[in-house]
Amino acid sequence: MPRLFRLFSPVVLAVALGAPVAAQAEDAGAFLAARVAMADSDFRAAAGWYSRAMLSDTRNPALLEGAVIANVNIGEVDLAAEVARRLLDVGGRNQTATLALMARHAKAGDYAALLGLLVPLAQGEEGQTAGALLDGLVRAWAEVGAGRMSEALEGFDALTATKGLEVFGLYHKALALASVGDFEGADDILSGRAAGSIAVTRRGIIAHVQILSQLENNTEAVVVLDRNFPQGQDPGIDDLRARLVAGETVPFDMARTAVDGLAEAFFSLAAALNGEAEDSYTLLYARIATYLRADHVDAILLTAGLLEMQGQYDLATEAYALIAADNPASYVAEIGRADATYAAGRKEASIEIVQALARSKGSILAVQVALGDALRREERFAEAAKAYDAAIALVPVPIDRHWSLFYSRGICHERSGNFPAAEVDFRRALDLNPDQPQVLNYLGYSLVDRGEKLPEALEMIERAVAAQPDQGYIIDSLAWALFRLGRHAEALAPMERASLLKPVDPVVTDHLGDVYWTVGRKLEAEFQWRRALSFEPEEKDAVRIRRKLEVGLDTVAAEEAAANKPVVEALP
Repeated sequence: MPRLFRLFSPVVLAVALGAPVAAQAEDAGAFLAARVAMADSDFRAAAGWYSRAMLSDTRNPALLEGAVIANVNIGEVDLAAEVARRLLDVGGRNQTATLALMARHAKAGDYAALLGLLVPLAQGEEGQTAGALLDGLVRAWAEVGAGRMSEALEGFDALTATKGLEVFGLYHKALALASVGDFEGADDILSGRAAGSIAVTRRGIIAHVQILSQLENNTEAVVVLDRNFPQGQDPGIDDLRARLVAGETVPFDMARTAVDGLAEAFFSLAAALNGEAEDSYTLLYARIATYLRADHVDAILLTAGLLEMQGQYDLATEAYALIAADNPASYVAEIGRADATYAAGRKEASIEIVQALARSKGSILAVQVALGDALRREERFAEAAKAYDAAIALVPVPIDRHWSLFYSRGICHERSGNFPAAEVDFRRALDLNPDQPQVLNYLGYSLVDRGEKLPEALEMIERAVAAQPDQGYIIDSLAWALFRLGRHAEALAPMERASLLKPVDPVVTDHLGDVYWTVGRKLEAEFQWRRALSFEPEEKDAVRIRRKLEVGLDTVAAEEAAANKPVVEALP
C-alpha cells in the first residue's frame, strides 16, 4: 500500500462512513505545516499534514479544502473526491472540490450523477460551478455519454455562440461527432467548411488527420500533416505520416468515448490556462485529464512540466515515468526526466539518462541536442561538441531554424580553446539566421576579447543591441568593444547601464571597474572589483581581480604584456 494512502486512509474511512474522529491531533501545528507546504508547492507533504490535522477535525472546511487541493495536485483524485463530498456535506463551497467530484463521476461513467452535479447551475441557482467553459464542456460530453446526442450538440453549439469560447465549442463538437462515427460532420468543422477556419493545437491537427483517414482520404491527411509539421522533427508525426502513405486506415482515438472527451475537456482548459494562471491551479486540470485518461501523453507532459516549474522534481519524474517506453513521445519524457533529475541536484544521473537515450534513440535530433546541452551545461565541452556533431549530421540541409546547432557547437569549440573552429560555426549560424542577437553578441564579444577584427566585432554587437536593447550582457559587450577600441569615455554610459541591468554579474561588475579605472575614477573602480569578487567569479577571473586590487590595472596589463599572455583588458 502506498505510503500516502496509509497516511490518509483513517481520515478517508471516517469521511466515507461519516464517523467522528475523536482523537486529538498529535501535532497542533499540522495545519500550519500544511499551509507552509502548500505555499512551497510541496503538495505531497501538504497532503500528509492535512491528513494529520484532520484526525482531530473532519468537519473543518479549511482543512477539507486544503486536503482536496493537495491530493488532486499529487494525482490522488479519488481521495480528493472523498474529502470533497464531506466538504459539501458540511456546507463548504470549493471549485476544486467540484472538479474532483466531476472527475470521479466521469471516470465511473456515471453521467446522471455528473449532470446532477450541474443541476443547480441549470436552475439559475448558486451552484458548484467549475467555470462557464468547463461546465459547458462537461455537460455536453455527459450528454454524449448518456446517449442524448441532440442535447450534447446543443451544448457544444451554446459554447460556440459564446464570445471567446467559439474554438472550444467547435473543436469538442467535432470530437464528439467523430466519437459516434459522424466523421463527415467532424471533417466539416475541422476543415473550416462548417463555420470558417479554426485554430487548433497539435492534438486537433492529429484528430483531423485521423478523421480524414477514417473517411478514406489519406492523401488529404498527408497534406494536412505536411502543412503543419516538417518531416524529420517529430517521430510520432513521422510514423503517422508513413502509415498514411502506406495506405493504412488510421483509427480515430482522440476521443473514443465520452470519458475520453471529458479528459480532453480538462486538458483543453489546462492548456489554455498554462502560462496565464498560477501553475498550481493549472496543474489541477492537467492532473484530472490524466486521471480520466491514463494514456493522455500531452496531459502527462504538461503535468510534469508544471511540477518542474514549481520545484517538485520528484513528482515531475514520477509523472514522466507514466509514459510507456514504446510510446513515440517517450524520448520527450526521458529528456524531461533528465532535466528534472538535474534540477533536483543529481547531475551525473541526469547525464546518464540522456546518454542512455542517445544509445537507444540517437537518430532523433532532439535527443542528440539534449545530450549536447546536458554535457555543455557541465562544461564537458569536448564531449558536448561530439553530440552536436551527431545532431548536425542528422540535418542533411540545414535551414534557418538550425542556427542553434552551430551556435551551440561553436560555444563548445570556443570554450575548448579552438577559436578558429568556433568562428566557423558562429559564422555558419549567422548564414542561417543573420540577425540572431545571441550569435552576433557571442562572436562579437569573442573577437573583442581576442583583440581581433574590432570594427567588425563592434558592428556585430551594435546589431545585437538593436535587436535586444535591454539585455545587460549584450550592453556589456558593446561597452567592452568601445573600451577595447580606446573609446573609454563612450564606454562609460553603456557599461553603467549594463551594470544596472545585471547588478550581480561578476564579469559585468569587473568590466565596470576597469572602465572606471581607465577614466580616472580609481576609488570607484576598486569598489566595483570588490563587488565582483563577492559575486563568486570563476577562479581565473578572481585571481586577476585580486591582483588588480593589489597593484592596479595598469600594472596588471603591463605584467600580462611582458609575459606575452593573451591580453584580456588592454590599455592604449
